Amino acid sequence: MPASLQEVKRRIVSTKKTGQITSAMQMVSTAKLSQIQKHSVSYQVYASKIRSVITHLAQSHLLDSASVSETGKDQAGKLNTLGMLKQRPVKKTGIVVVTSDRGLVGSYNSNVIKQTLDLIKENGHTKDDVVIIAVGGTGAEFFSKRGYNVAYEFRGVKDVPTFREVRPIVEAVVTMYSNGLYDQLFVCYNHFVNTLTSIFRAEKMLPITAENMGDDDLTALGEDQKYHIEYETEPSRDAILEVILPQYAESLVYGAILDAKTSEHASSSTAMKSASDNAKDIISALELQYNRARQSAITTEITEITGAQAALD
Repeated sequence: MPASLQEVKRRIVSTKKTGQITSAMQMVSTAKLSQIQKHSVSYQVYASKIRSVITHLAQSHLLDSASVSETGKDQAGKLNTLGMLKQRPVKKTGIVVVTSDRGLVGSYNSNVIKQTLDLIKENGHTKDDVVIIAVGGTGAEFFSKRGYNVAYEFRGVKDVPTFREVRPIVEAVVTMYSNGLYDQLFVCYNHFVNTLTSIFRAEKMLPITAENMGDDDLTALGEDQKYHIEYETEPSRDAILEVILPQYAESLVYGAILDAKTSEHASSSTAMKSASDNAKDIISALELQYNRARQSAITTEITEITGAQAALD
């Protein structure tokens, strides 16, 4: 067999093996996507309730009357979550960037990084007044290599994240905010729309103010339909907020990571499906090339045999 035929046959075998790998990876990503979507549906109920409570508290001006400490710790040495309400002139901006720890996820990582850079540019920020909190190795490495201040990294997020994983991130960002490392904080991630589509989101997390909350089913009503909400707090307003605010912060960060992971699995599944389809197209083209070359070789052999026989006659 000619060397060209052997090379084509080798490429066919190699491409078939690659196609089998990408097909298996597609099935794994699809299974993970299905699993995390079921988890997300139940979580959204909890997240919406927490946001609704915070929105009502903001509308009732309970957030404005909280006793905000100047330090990140209270007298007992615990994290002072009321520091999340503290507002000050914006000199530095913190950005939580949620990316993946791996490749083979299509345009997932490049999209969120590009949109984050656009956000930094549009708001007139520079490397000196931006603090990056990277969730995922891809974002951490990207911004570190380009000279950004990566103040915190979190790697190894599970395929279906747990609520417990988020708490160290929330404690870190709240402590850095209370200590004045930055004056406002945004969470940037890819929001899952469907298997083929995800959109970039940048949500303001800190400080927690009425302007950040938006509206819910009650506060979105018309002026003549709105409910007048009054709260009686026990034992105190600060004690209530010390419980509610961490839950809100955790729900926001966890929701972003959960949403981003859903988008990541969808992007990975789509990318692997595209790779598998491309492998099939390449195999078809190579098999056609192989058959033509083989037919040409057979024809040449027949011609040579016929010519030799004619010469003998």
